[in-house]
Parts: sequence; structure tokens; C-alpha cells
Amino acid sequence: MGDKIQSLNFAIHEAIKPMQDTADENPHASVLVRAVTFSTGARWHLAQPTPVANFKWTDVKASGVTDMGKALTLVAEQLRIPPMTDRALPPVLMLVSDGQPTDDFNTGLKKLMAEPWAQRAVRLAIAVGRDADKGVLSKFVGNMELPPLEANNSPALVDFIRWASTAVLKSASSPASQAMGPAVPGAPNVPIPTPPQAPPDPNVW
Repeated sequence: MGDKIQSLNFAIHEAIKPMQDTADENPHASVLVRAVTFSTGARWHLAQPTPVANFKWTDVKASGVTDMGKALTLVAEQLRIPPMTDRALPPVLMLVSDGQPTDDFNTGLKKLMAEPWAQRAVRLAIAVGRDADKGVLSKFVGNMELPPLEANNSPALVDFIRWASTAVLKSASSPASQAMGPAVPGAPNVPIPTPPQAPPDPNVW
């Protein structure tokens, strides 16, 4: 992934302050952050649900293969009730990848989507570079009207991460999204803001 992972680390660092500002605008909502990394295997990079005010990002490095199915399985385990409650704001799940799954993606996705909170989640995907498998990312999102965002350069990746961390977060944490009641099968009634246009850049991945 090389310069792509460096750009991802930079994009997340750039998104932290805007994310915190967005959370401050919604004081009724408790916004928590977690992160999974996947290469050869999958692991929690940010294991504990962390208040966004305390969120700090430790840079990751590119290595190994792309065990995306294992990553989805890890997330599925944490969307069960418990540890989730039967009432909460819809989670925002963002999948970022620059390649193709090297393990059983479909089984991981099946386990994830068996959880009502995964069905209720706002699911987004960012394809980093032209080698990313947009087909599997589309399966994860499960919404033909919201295809994977294509980040083919560093400025686009920064813009997409910031958009997902602010505009989408604000929509998902609004009082209206919580008013739907307990988790039930089906997509959340959360309006998704229009994604930004990818900025031009001569350095295309």
C-alpha cells in the first residue's frame, strides 16, 4: 500500500478535529470510536470504544495480505446485544481497502449482516486506488444508490474521510435517527449527505 497507507494515516489525523467539533454540536449524542486493521489476520487497532474527545490515531503500516472477512467477523461480534444495547444511535461503519479480500469475505459479511445493528448501521466504503475490489465494497455497503467512494489520490482520500467523519456522523447522531426504536432488520432511516467530488490531482494511484 506504501504511500496509500501514509495518506490514510494523514487523512485520519486531519479528520480528528472536525470530528470532535461535529460531536460537540450534538451534545445529546455520545460518539465513540473504534478501529480494526486487517492484513494477515485482523485485529482491533483501537480496541475500546473511545469517546471522540479522547480519540488519538496511532499510524498503521502496510504489510501482509487482505483478510477482510476476518475483520468483518470481529466487528460482528461487537455489534451483538450485549455489548450493544437495544437502543442506540445507528453505528457508522466505514470500510477502507486498496485491494481484494484474501480470505472468506462472504462468510464474514454474512456474520456481520446477521446482527440487527449491522443492518441498521450506516455502511460506507472507500476504494483506495484503482486496484481496490469495488465489487466486494459494494456488497458491504448494500445500497446501489451509495457506491464505494473512489479515492485515486491523496486529496480525495482526505476529503472522503473528513466527509464520513463529519457530515455522515452528524446525520447519524441526530435525534431523529434514534427515534426509530429498538434495532430491527432493515437499513437505517438516516439521510446520507452528498459526498464531495474527488479533487483533481496528477498523482493518481
